[in-house]
Amino acid sequence: MSSNQDITEQDIADYLSANPHFFERHAELLASVQLQHPLGQRAVSLQERQAEMLRDKIKGLEHKIMEMIRNGQENLAIADRLHRWTLQLMLTTQPADLPAVLLRELRHHFMIPQAGLRLWGVAETFVQAEFSSSVSADVRSFAASLTSPYCGVNSGFEASRWLVQEGEPTSEVKSLALIPLAKAGTGQSFGLLVLGSPDPTRYTAEMGTEFLVRIGELASAALTRLLPVDEAKAG
Repeated sequence: MSSNQDITEQDIADYLSANPHFFERHAELLASVQLQHPLGQRAVSLQERQAEMLRDKIKGLEHKIMEMIRNGQENLAIADRLHRWTLQLMLTTQPADLPAVLLRELRHHFMIPQAGLRLWGVAETFVQAEFSSSVSADVRSFAASLTSPYCGVNSGFEASRWLVQEGEPTSEVKSLALIPLAKAGTGQSFGLLVLGSPDPTRYTAEMGTEFLVRIGELASAALTRLLPVDEAKAG
């Protein structure tokens, strides 16, 4: 180490790091070192300051653990809702009832304010149903182009006019999630599921879509019962 006049704080820190037993050989120094308390003007011993730092670290870890527990509970609750929604779809014996059950249970279990859907290419039996009402070529092309759900503001999407809230049409749609419905295996789109909200922050471009993808896959699997038999088997 250099002369006393050239000793720096870093030199001292390096020395203590390289000599971890220094304070064991000079234990009396620990009792005499005084530090300013971070929350006041009083001085505290080095041991007390270390204890406070340790307590702060423990509190930080406790907060992280609590956050992990909350996230786990939320994920479990979502999984339970998804399970109950899926059961309702499986218990629906009449294919024509599936769209209404799907939307009603989706709104109920996931507290979704508004939901609607349209299907195309359905079996002849269902062509007069509301869920198979005519949609524009642009909507079909848009649905076919989606590789993942679209989430964002409602900029006048045609699909926003399909939305209902508690069975009644609604015009107050600020944000949307547009979920393509496609045949398993082929990826050929045959519908579009739309979720809406009067809250402009409910569905945003930044949100994750993993859960919506699962909703789309399950909805698609259930709704293939409405397609012509040959097409459903091909999917």
